[in-house]
Amino acid sequence: MMNSAAVYPPLNAPAGNMFGNMPGYEGMGAGYLPPPMPSEPVAPPQPGPPPDNWNIPALSEEVARDAFKSYASSHCCYGSDPAEKGVITNMEPFNAFRYRLETFIESRSTEMTQKPYEGETADFYSQPAPRPWEVQVKTPNLFTNHSEEVRVPFTASIKECDGCHGKGKKPCQNCTGSGYKSCTGCDGSGKKDDENCSRCNATGKDKCSNCNGNGTKQCETCKGKKQLLAYIKLKVEWKTNVDNHVVEQNSGLKVDDLGSVSGKELFKNSQYMVYPLYGFPNPTIYEASERLIKEHQSKYAQTFRILQQRQTVELIPITKVNYKWKEGMHVYFVYGNENKVSAENYPDSCCCVIL
Repeated sequence: MMNSAAVYPPLNAPAGNMFGNMPGYEGMGAGYLPPPMPSEPVAPPQPGPPPDNWNIPALSEEVARDAFKSYASSHCCYGSDPAEKGVITNMEPFNAFRYRLETFIESRSTEMTQKPYEGETADFYSQPAPRPWEVQVKTPNLFTNHSEEVRVPFTASIKECDGCHGKGKKPCQNCTGSGYKSCTGCDGSGKKDDENCSRCNATGKDKCSNCNGNGTKQCETCKGKKQLLAYIKLKVEWKTNVDNHVVEQNSGLKVDDLGSVSGKELFKNSQYMVYPLYGFPNPTIYEASERLIKEHQSKYAQTFRILQQRQTVELIPITKVNYKWKEGMHVYFVYGNENKVSAENYPDSCCCVIL
């Protein structure tokens, strides 16, 4: 908490000046507030344990063909013969590794705000206000994106509504406060076809429907309360930032295709700050972990508070299938736990238009 001897401006100071001089809230609206230095001790780097099994069992020909059939049937322009009658000549397994780093961060920003006064306690001078990172806010489940807006304790003051000057009402803009508008039946003349206008009883005026003839409407700023509660609003956001790196063994499958499938989890580690996977059997995975951890530290540690990091390594199976159909040789890939298929230049396709 702040020093209780903090000096505050006089009671009649404008709210903007009061909050602008409050310790910890100077220059509100300038963006995210830097977090305090972490108090947790930093542990020495720990090597990641090698996985028990680096290989996934080879795909059977039956599974590869069934996946290909499903792929062909899902495309309206593809004939089924290559998938059903093509002769598989060779199946070659490849393993791709995906390293993923997740950094769960918290950010805080403040702004001056106000709301209609509804009897809340004005506590601005009762105690020194906690600084932004001292305000107690419950953290959601780790790696769950969420946001909250919190009224900072001991910053609330009551002021006259500046929208209606404390009246609770404002002149109706539709009728400029008169309560009436020109009659649409007679254009305000009181006469229609040389007779008294029945719509307005020859007055030439219609009661304003916007204010029901009152000439005033409830003030939208204070909702008719005449006063406003002014306070500092703290916005807290939690977000998970994710980066991936895929190591692929030149199978010929586009690396981007692997983003839509899952693999076998070989390693998972979660703690306040994770460390590069020293000693991991695949050196490219270690290099990727070292690079991404440094990048996340550089991007997030200064402006946001890092609450937790998580890193995983997945083994994604890829099977390259060579098959013969008619006189040509063709290739398709089956990949991921989902046995997804990629088959560029499918040999039996046509252009069709769905009306």
